[in-house]
Amino acid sequence: MEFENIRQLLLASKKVPVDTHDLYAAEPETDAGGFEEQLKEFELQGLIMRTNKGKWALPWQLGYAAGRMQRTERGFGFVIPNDDYFKKDIFIPAAKMMGAMNGDTVLAVLTRSQMQADRPEGVVYKILKRGKTSLVGRLEIAHPNGFVIPDDRKWGMDVFVPKHALNGAADGQKVIVRIDKWAEGNRNPEGTVEEILGNAGDVGVDILCIIKELGLKDTFPDEVLAEADRQASFGAADLKGRLDLRNEKIFTIDGADAKDLDDAISVDMTHEGHYRLGVHIADVSNYVRNGTPLDMEARRRATSVYLIDRVVPMLPQSLSNGICSLNPHEDRLTVSAFMTIDHRGRVRDSEIALSVINSCHRLTYDEVNRYFDGDSEVAAELSDIAESLDRMQALSGILTHRRIVRGSLELNIDEPHFELDERGVPVSVLARERGKSHRMIEEFMLCANETVAEFVGSMGLPLLYRVHETPDPEKLAEFAKFCGNLGYPIKGSLEGVHPKALQQVLKDAEGKPEEGVISRVMLRTLQKARYSPVNVGHFGLASSEYCHFTSPIRRYPDLVVHRVLKAQANGDTKYLEALEDYIAPLAAHCSQKEKEAMEAERTVDDLKMTEFMSRKIGEEFDGIISGVTDFGMFVELENTIEGLVRITALEDDYYVYDEKNYMLTGRHTGKVYRLGGAVRVRCIRADVASSQIDFELVNGA
Repeated sequence: MEFENIRQLLLASKKVPVDTHDLYAAEPETDAGGFEEQLKEFELQGLIMRTNKGKWALPWQLGYAAGRMQRTERGFGFVIPNDDYFKKDIFIPAAKMMGAMNGDTVLAVLTRSQMQADRPEGVVYKILKRGKTSLVGRLEIAHPNGFVIPDDRKWGMDVFVPKHALNGAADGQKVIVRIDKWAEGNRNPEGTVEEILGNAGDVGVDILCIIKELGLKDTFPDEVLAEADRQASFGAADLKGRLDLRNEKIFTIDGADAKDLDDAISVDMTHEGHYRLGVHIADVSNYVRNGTPLDMEARRRATSVYLIDRVVPMLPQSLSNGICSLNPHEDRLTVSAFMTIDHRGRVRDSEIALSVINSCHRLTYDEVNRYFDGDSEVAAELSDIAESLDRMQALSGILTHRRIVRGSLELNIDEPHFELDERGVPVSVLARERGKSHRMIEEFMLCANETVAEFVGSMGLPLLYRVHETPDPEKLAEFAKFCGNLGYPIKGSLEGVHPKALQQVLKDAEGKPEEGVISRVMLRTLQKARYSPVNVGHFGLASSEYCHFTSPIRRYPDLVVHRVLKAQANGDTKYLEALEDYIAPLAAHCSQKEKEAMEAERTVDDLKMTEFMSRKIGEEFDGIISGVTDFGMFVELENTIEGLVRITALEDDYYVYDEKNYMLTGRHTGKVYRLGGAVRVRCIRADVASSQIDFELVNGA
């Protein structure tokens, strides 16, 4: 049952609210009982609202706003509306929160509408669904009871824990507390300690707290582990009908600390002088069967989450680091994509086959980079595959050139690399280097992903496409104006803009002072890539068809793509028909879990960056203005660490915020601080608890 059908009926109805019977007409194929249950679920999500007489309407049609509560540390909050009828978030004063907490889904009554003021305002009318029923925090004992101070400062209230609910937790420990009674009036919420995470300051406890706070699952159910152990092997029967590549020069190239090796590569030459690229991907679908408890757990997680000192995997280690990982000198089941590529980078022919390989080397990016840079010692060690590596480097350059020619965008955004000591304390933070080998592997994976998407698309089969829509017209118009003011006009019409037009702006600004700022603003202008059953192309790659095929150990969409390939080869129409029924919600789920994984990674990075800078108070650094707001400007250092220069710290003038041009301008001096500008700053504060870093300008720089 699609909510959009219900929404359209309510929008089109001349008489609102609408009877349940009339709504049912929009979904006549749904059984009546299931229809009622789905309406209740939509109501809990704040998508629709039931009147006292049992009729239905969209909340805004009755003067309400429904959405997610974003509470601040100071007690007030904002409702983030779930309907685009509202153009702005709704401000909720602290006295009008009515017990709503951060992350709750609420229904608010508007007391000042967006039509009457720049800032719509309201009062919480009803809490539809609690965002969290448990919290992570530090326990403080106030004999005989205790209080948990939440790590999430936006909660704004400690949780009272009576003596009988402490469950052995001691003062100062980090715990998970379950909320038993919600706050009422001036009374704090009350809860029970469910789990003791460890002592604050113990190695790894800080990151474990983030994992728990964000709801990531760092353990697997017993039945899932048992099934994974049963599946973690293969025999002669599994090799039947597979292409035997065990004597071929196939190897992996990954980070030095990677344990889940899901892709291997090979490059040969054909008689016609073309390259034959082989991308060999772990056949995870051989071990994770659709609909099993193991599969359902993998689907719930949808992705592995890579944190600084650990991985929260999608699959148990017996699979992810064991039988599925393409470890060297071990037979492994794979799905191989072969692409015959000419010297202009065109894929002339392709083939997809079930295979078995035996990787002859487990190479690291650094090792291959040194080989490409002419390191004689590494060359001697890799003499048996030197010819393959040379071909790969040549082919990578050809593919990169072709991709750039078609308009693919190259946004090189630095990522941090952390070095931790034995206590988990960061001793260095550097911008991660991407050498030739990184780019080469990325190029080969892009080629394989495109090839598979084109193959499946040509068959008319259901597929989880990786899509990236064209930029929002309003954002694009603002970006065009911004670039024009800097002397870099976007050529051609903005309507139906081609990525080549944006690529040209990047080329024109390359090596210029404006290069960094234009790249940053362009990144903010582009849409977010996501999964979708409908192919709308990938704007950033300038690709008409694209999917994720190359990482099934760590991404569920890739696993689904493998199953589709197998179902097509085996004539399994039953699986393909079933997939059609749930592929849309599956795409939305995988996209959401990807966002959550990125949030976790960013949260842990921010924590360790702040911890690193807490020992740099008073030190000076060169940086670039990476963000401009009405409350100050963010400055990014060369090592990717970002801190805030608050506008209140700019004491030499009164600064006015220019939102459209991303700059602060001094009213009297005319001094300008613009996005991308170079400044020198001093670190004056690094609050580890809130992961906030504050800078001040050095000598008014």
